[in-house]
Amino acid sequence: MCRPRRGQRPVTAADTASDLERATLDKAATENFPVAPFFLPRAWRDDLMAVYGFARLVDDIGDGDLAPGGADTRVLGVSPAEAEDRLVLLDAFETDLRRVFDGTPRHPLLRRLQPTVRRCALTPEPFLGLIAANRQDQLVTRYETYDDLLAYCELSANPVGRLVLGVTGTSTPERIRLSDAICTALQIVEHLQDVAEDLDRDRIYLPAADMKRFHVQETDLTAKTAGASVRALVAYEAQRARDLLNEGAPLVGSVHGRLRLLLAGFVAGGRAAIRAIAAAEYDVLPGPPKPGKVQLLREAGVILRGEG
Repeated sequence: MCRPRRGQRPVTAADTASDLERATLDKAATENFPVAPFFLPRAWRDDLMAVYGFARLVDDIGDGDLAPGGADTRVLGVSPAEAEDRLVLLDAFETDLRRVFDGTPRHPLLRRLQPTVRRCALTPEPFLGLIAANRQDQLVTRYETYDDLLAYCELSANPVGRLVLGVTGTSTPERIRLSDAICTALQIVEHLQDVAEDLDRDRIYLPAADMKRFHVQETDLTAKTAGASVRALVAYEAQRARDLLNEGAPLVGSVHGRLRLLLAGFVAGGRAAIRAIAAAEYDVLPGPPKPGKVQLLREAGVILRGEG
């Protein structure tokens, strides 16, 4: 066993827990939308980061982005022989999630989540939906119709918006409906940005019926640059996402204060990403078109002024 160098303290379980949290939470900076911006009250920022940590980790499990046999798998009690089985890992993560509601979870990100769940009276359903979406990703790699994709987004995206409303104490049936439209739109935009990356994972989130309509074959998505048919398909799906963002945008005006700024940031992030895709002439195959901060701020200003 290695000894610490003189003057160094031994690595403790607390260090490992802190490293696990940091490795996941640091990814917030790469998202299309602000996760817990500085202008929010400290309690909201802490709660939103706790929710983000859960959502990011479950996606990392579903995408196979955890180191096989690494600290995350060990802390969840998964044996080295099963550490690469994503369904086993998701089952173990769900078991630990349930401890958030009736016990003491093992994973540090779930221990971080527990006070938020109790303080905000959050229910298990949105969290279980996100786990179910990642299970579906292991079993379903193609979607026949747009409605099929919307059903997937109901699990993979909409729970996040519902959790934001829950954390901020602003949930109503109408706000949930508007939030669902925004979250589904953001998920579709992310799928458009990540067509090539998803294909590397043998997943296609472009509906097969739409691919057929635009005469796009799966092999067309493997090219280094998109042809006219692929670009037309991406433009079509981007317009659907834009329409959903417009449908959900009244959510911003239904709240006040700093929460209004946060929700405007979500909508602005989606609109700015769509503009970046359009600026790339809908050629998403070389890599994800990303908006700049100036474009994001410009879009947020338009939304807050009620101009769009």
